[in-house]
Amino acid sequence: MNIYSSRGKLAQRGMVLVSSLLLLIVVTIIALSMFRSFGIQEKIAGNVREKQRALQAAESAQGFAESWLQNNSAGTASVPCAGPLNANIGQIQICSNTLPLSVPNQDVTVVPWAVGQTSYTPPSMVINTSPTVNAASVDSATYYGTYNAPPAFYISDMGVSTDPSYPGEIYQIDAVGYGGNANTVAEVESTYVVYTTSHQL
Repeated sequence: MNIYSSRGKLAQRGMVLVSSLLLLIVVTIIALSMFRSFGIQEKIAGNVREKQRALQAAESAQGFAESWLQNNSAGTASVPCAGPLNANIGQIQICSNTLPLSVPNQDVTVVPWAVGQTSYTPPSMVINTSPTVNAASVDSATYYGTYNAPPAFYISDMGVSTDPSYPGEIYQIDAVGYGGNANTVAEVESTYVVYTTSHQL
């Protein structure tokens, strides 16, 4: 009888070991799946952040172009646009050639537009001038606060409004902005009317 009871105890000890190993394997698999899920969520959050940064950069260029039109469009003739300009040094133009609705034989995913673009860098924006620099070689706060390229806009003169409710000249503003890399791009477009006012002396 004593031999039988000691064998039962040894068998039970072996079961505890097997059960412990199975439990450890299950916990490990759950932990690995959680870490993978956290990594995917972190990438999604980073992509959303970059998308918002690109959109805000495009909207800053669009807002600048609208403000410039409001203050400077009178007496500014539209010209055929031929090359990139820089709004930070006063090079702004109103283009008589409108952007095409379709771009034949050209990759429409390539932005900004080849001709007529005017770049505008807001005062607090930092442009990454060294595309080969990465977060491992510089301070991450500095690197992730930079933008791949300055935002740009394109002002098209659409002609005089035929709607009596909106008398004046109609302009179309297309703007593009980048996030931290060239793959993060946002484009916005607005139609802007500069009213013609008259008053009696």
